[in-house]
Amino acid sequence: MKPLARYAALNSYIEVSQAVGLEPARLLRGAGLDPASLALQDRWVPAGAVARLLELSAVESGQQDFGLLLAERRRFANLGPLSLVIREEPDVRSALTVLIRHEHMYNEALRMRMSVLNGLATIRVGFEFGEQTETRQATELALGTLHRLLLGFLGSLWQPLAVCFTHHAPADPGTHRRLFGSAVKFEQEFNGVTFYADDLDAPNKMSDPLMRNYAYQILDTLEPPRESTVLNRVRELIELLLPTGQCSVEQVARSLGVDRRTIHRQLSDEGETFSSILNATRTELAGNLVATHRYTLTEIADLLSFSSPGNFSRWFRGQFGCSPSQWRNREHREA
Repeated sequence: MKPLARYAALNSYIEVSQAVGLEPARLLRGAGLDPASLALQDRWVPAGAVARLLELSAVESGQQDFGLLLAERRRFANLGPLSLVIREEPDVRSALTVLIRHEHMYNEALRMRMSVLNGLATIRVGFEFGEQTETRQATELALGTLHRLLLGFLGSLWQPLAVCFTHHAPADPGTHRRLFGSAVKFEQEFNGVTFYADDLDAPNKMSDPLMRNYAYQILDTLEPPRESTVLNRVRELIELLLPTGQCSVEQVARSLGVDRRTIHRQLSDEGETFSSILNATRTELAGNLVATHRYTLTEIADLLSFSSPGNFSRWFRGQFGCSPSQWRNREHREA
């Protein structure tokens, strides 16, 4: 199945896209992503959809440095729960080792490898999306973020020996020069960053030895996304695709990199069907959405991909035994 990435990969996407004159909601929906879910940083979405969104944003805005503009706003916390562990590692080497070993906890498509040879350390960055996808912006976002992490460990005055990209230089390399200085190089044999190996032994100034054991206890309790069942992935994709109007077994199958028959067979092995999961997900969402006054009932019908408010009302009565209006009024009285 195709790999997933956390929504945190798009942290600050709204702000950056608006700053360069884009309509972020339209582009997100076009990529099969839900704009409202950007606030849910730990939710998982198809990594390929994130990469396509970044490429489309760069093309429509004319900003060849779009991925770097996002990287500039990256914070340590965007790594999610893993940041708690990395922060407590005693030195740069061990922090990078944890980052690379657990890369699947924030992006299943990301591939990072570190090598040390002749006094030099090199971290190479690549992606495996399971499909043919342009990766320029995703690569620049990943390398820009890695560079910022290294600055956090080694100090704002630290400079790498080289920041390498396999693609050609943009028409205006100003952002690249500003972030990487003279170290940036294009049309190289790999994507990655090279620096002195001695830097790996630099102490991590953020680390507190007394907190390290607690951080690893947290890591041990986290459920790796790569072990997610087909059922869970289908359920989450349905929830993500419903507001886009593109929620079908065919679309879910494409997002997971399989055909619809594979989806039906694997769900059947777990005693479910696509229709049963779709209905269960709609039921859960409908109960929550109707109980609040954030959306009108017509908007909720649209968010749940019903063809009309009337169809939504009839379905809702069948599930809950009352109309959406009655449910909303009852919840309001009980509150």
